[in-house]
Amino acid sequence: MQKRKLGQGGLEVSAIGLGCMGMSYGYGPAGEKSAMIALIRDAVERGVTFFDTAEVYGPHTNETLVGEALEPVRDRVVIATKFGFRASPTDGKWSELDSRPENIRAVADASLKRLRTDVIDLFYQHRVDPNVPIEDVAGAVKDLIRAGKVRHFGLSEAGAQTIRRAHAVQPVAALQSEYSLWWRRPEQDVLPVLEELGIGFVPFSPLGKGFLTGKIDAQTKFDPTDFRNIVPRFTPEAREANQALVDLLGRLAVARNVTPAQLALAWLLARQPWIVPIPGTTKPARLAENLGAATIALTPAEMREIETAAEKIPVQGARYPEHLEKRTGR
Repeated sequence: MQKRKLGQGGLEVSAIGLGCMGMSYGYGPAGEKSAMIALIRDAVERGVTFFDTAEVYGPHTNETLVGEALEPVRDRVVIATKFGFRASPTDGKWSELDSRPENIRAVADASLKRLRTDVIDLFYQHRVDPNVPIEDVAGAVKDLIRAGKVRHFGLSEAGAQTIRRAHAVQPVAALQSEYSLWWRRPEQDVLPVLEELGIGFVPFSPLGKGFLTGKIDAQTKFDPTDFRNIVPRFTPEAREANQALVDLLGRLAVARNVTPAQLALAWLLARQPWIVPIPGTTKPARLAENLGAATIALTPAEMREIETAAEKIPVQGARYPEHLEKRTGR
């Protein structure tokens, strides 16, 4: 597996990481624990060194899973986790933002225990908290870095100005946000800032929450607990309209003798050498397929062909319900 560097602090990771959220949360029932541990360890043996989790996934259960799976190989891997939420006192749901410095410190200590480690390699603010100045957030993580509890600072779904303000206090190693062939908004103002400041980019949902794999269509039924049930882009009508993009990927993939998922990931890798996608899966075959994208080198002509064709296909449906979209791009 090739390596890439995130940020100017020298954080080196595999060119493709593994998003672990879906093993515990978000896409239906949690995976069977022993199978998920085996999958994570298989990823390590295949050269993956970058694993992504968060306290809110589960909540807590995903960090516990990742910690147990990676404990025997801790010196070979980079673990990223996130802070910035707390349980609502009214309904207990982890829906309220909280990036107060005292909460950041408490989350760090709790995450260290769940992850069975003495240091968090990359500590992201999960969503920008409008009630806490980003300078205070960056300062709190800076203190954790000085204390040896955290190695690198990250942001998730932050806007360009927030990134600049945070970076001025504590260098940001990576921004994590959604980015794929069917969500390209980061290209407008975020990617130029990351390039200017020397910050890495970690796209989550690089396969469009599974849609770009070609395994989902308008007739697909999701588990009642699958959050895609509330995503406007995943209504049956939107899926039917967006099938054109999947069909395009399928045609181009056949011509290249790869799968649509591999082509979508290879496109991301070819965009910039500091982009590291983190596709998630619960299936060994899909893991192997996704990692195969790291061996695909698209030519400039192929990139132009993909982008020119994709630009002609308008994607239907918002990527989040309105109340969740409001928490992005701040």
